[in-house]
Amino acid sequence: MKPFKTLCASMAVAASLLSAAPAGAQDTTKIKFMEVIHSLFYAPLYVAKGQGYFARHGIDFDLLAAQGSDKATAALLGGAADIALVGPETSVYVQTGKSPVKIRLFAGLTATDGSFLMGHEAIDGFDWSQLRGKKILGWREGSSPALFLRAALKKHGLDPDKDVQIVTNIAPAARTGAFMAKTADFGTFFEPDVSVMAATKGYVPLANVGSEVGRIDYTVFAATQTFIAEKPQIVQGFTDAIAEAEAWVATASPEEAAKVLEPFFPGVDPAVLQTSFERQRAAGLWKATPVIAPEAISALQDMLIDGGLMRAEDRQPYEALVAPEFAAKAR
Repeated sequence: MKPFKTLCASMAVAASLLSAAPAGAQDTTKIKFMEVIHSLFYAPLYVAKGQGYFARHGIDFDLLAAQGSDKATAALLGGAADIALVGPETSVYVQTGKSPVKIRLFAGLTATDGSFLMGHEAIDGFDWSQLRGKKILGWREGSSPALFLRAALKKHGLDPDKDVQIVTNIAPAARTGAFMAKTADFGTFFEPDVSVMAATKGYVPLANVGSEVGRIDYTVFAATQTFIAEKPQIVQGFTDAIAEAEAWVATASPEEAAKVLEPFFPGVDPAVLQTSFERQRAAGLWKATPVIAPEAISALQDMLIDGGLMRAEDRQPYEALVAPEFAAKAR
């Protein structure tokens, strides 16, 4: 299976390090953590860290960006990470692959695809049919963004393999520059890039991909079965912190949110952070609780099968992919 082979070949992780741990925590355990990319889309994670929720549960970590779920999952399998924020499809790839080490998803962060379809200019009455014959800057083949974009295109009667050309070979860090250089007619981007590009360069967000596809868990926290079995108190504390942050972002004002998030996005105008926060909350991108529902895992596997990335006979039971007990107990 191509995505799994790519995952296993990616043990060298490209990273950018941020450290924003609250000081003064007692009896703190430092864990190895990795996020797929660094994005405002993952705001509840940064809120949990910035507000001291992790510290309250005796957990500390640095933010290390893997630049891809394949690389973050490879770090889990190789022991370079204890917990990682990844796309849920990685659990399927690992479970159906040959690795003796297996992972489980234990808490959900985002409720659907947070990327926005961007154009070089405004289009009055935009319709997805206008993408026919166009080039779209997408993400790595087999990744969550790629799966959801394909699903959105199909929903609107477009064949992703015939009616559009999707560019999948641009590294995450190079995507914004590539789009500005007109590598593609359209592209999908996450916050704060969406708001920064709109505010400073005149690019226009046309649609949220997740709103077209529906609510299917998009980014989740995962750990190996061994880590979960040996450190259940860490996994529970981590999940509790995320649950508290998910509740916070549901009611916080954009001004409050920008103040908490600003240290994690140095150089980004607070006004842009506010706009990003409002745009994402209005689109319903963050989960209300960390519970990962069986229906979401089933829908994910439907997408993998439909996209030719998984055989129907390889469909996995919910229990083989998710450790639900931690989110169920989250408080």
